[in-house]
Amino acid sequence: KKTMTMMSLVRTLTLLAASSSAFQTTRSVIIKMSASGPKNIVVIGGGVQGTSVAFQIAESTSLPAGSTITILEANKIASAASGKGGGFMARQWGDGGPTQTLHELAFDMYEELCPKLGVESYRKLPVLSVSPGGNKKGKQDNKSKNKQLSDIFPKWLDGSIGRVSPLGFGDDTAQVTPKEFVEKMLEYVNQPDKPGVKVVIGKCTGIECTDGDDGDKIVTAVTYQDGEEEEEKFLNADDVIVSAGPWTCMAEKWFDGAIQLPMEGVKSTSIVWKPPTGDDTVDATALFCGEDNRFGTHLEVYPRPDGTVYICGIGGSDYITTSELQDSAFLFDCPPKDDRVEAAASAFQMMSDTYSTRGELAKTQACMRPCPPDAKPYMGRVPGYSGAYINGGHNCWGIAWAPASGKAIAELVLDGESRSVDLRPFNPARYTSQGRGGRGRKKKGLSVGEQW
Repeated sequence: KKTMTMMSLVRTLTLLAASSSAFQTTRSVIIKMSASGPKNIVVIGGGVQGTSVAFQIAESTSLPAGSTITILEANKIASAASGKGGGFMARQWGDGGPTQTLHELAFDMYEELCPKLGVESYRKLPVLSVSPGGNKKGKQDNKSKNKQLSDIFPKWLDGSIGRVSPLGFGDDTAQVTPKEFVEKMLEYVNQPDKPGVKVVIGKCTGIECTDGDDGDKIVTAVTYQDGEEEEEKFLNADDVIVSAGPWTCMAEKWFDGAIQLPMEGVKSTSIVWKPPTGDDTVDATALFCGEDNRFGTHLEVYPRPDGTVYICGIGGSDYITTSELQDSAFLFDCPPKDDRVEAAASAFQMMSDTYSTRGELAKTQACMRPCPPDAKPYMGRVPGYSGAYINGGHNCWGIAWAPASGKAIAELVLDGESRSVDLRPFNPARYTSQGRGGRGRKKKGLSVGEQW
């Protein structure tokens, strides 16, 4: 009955569109009616941030019945940093500034979500600060030399090291393999009784809009190419969320210069070790290591539940400009640096006789972290557009903040405002000049805060 009434009203309004003014009235009424009806929602970006947005929208009680949710991903799900990042998180490691809520909320959400989704790689773990040692090689009894830390001192840290001190005992520090988290979110929301999230592989080429009565543009569709065909395709969209990591800055062109999103992609190499020969388990203690000038490294070491050890902080990063990112730099291929692989392996094997004598590399890789100039993410509405949102630029904490970011954006899209996170400091238009399409001034002398 309700459907028939709606259809009759639309037909009546359409018949009234005999003049320009009548057409404007018709369109305004239809738009207002559809605001509370089913939505077509498109998230651009299939990493942990974009997938978290789609997941939180799908799980929200505010999602209108009959809505569709689509992730448009240029490469494959979790193909960039979400498939190559360490996945470390720390509840209280923020600087007390605007991002502190993201740290705390996301940490708590991971603890609740991972058992619910069946994520096996999540666990809390202690963390040590370790200074590099001398050039002496061979097995060292470092655990007995640090008796006060014996409960959390890993047996594989048996090479040349300097001072050791605790950074956390596993109460507010944890880890997750981000690719598994992404996959489990999609599995969960695509169960038969769930709204479902469709994944479309294709590179976004633009956002289609129509003019609104109040001067704003209204999102109607997302255009894309799937890589196999040159023909441009489209997805109907009432709301679009651009959440594409460092490539989020491509949205400047999609929104005709209405927003400026300066971004630097910090491209870094990482390595993964197999479990040492003869060991079924690897002690679960993460390391943050001091600068090792011999190798140009400041290693971060994360043992994982599957027995592998992930290492980043290798040094030798490349800094990719906004214009390069807008030209798709490293979107489909992001190779590691061989010299940094060698440096990281050598630095770690100096610290671990276990891995020096029985270790073997499983994987070498590289990815980028997306860094705005002020180290704060871009989260919020696109000015001058209805149904357009940005969620990107989360720098080194993108994985750690993902559930909270997804929740905040889902609330913004479906309820009109974020209740869980104050998004004002993350206004995506903060670098946009008053004149639409102009270049925003860059702020000088700002502290980089949490941007590592």
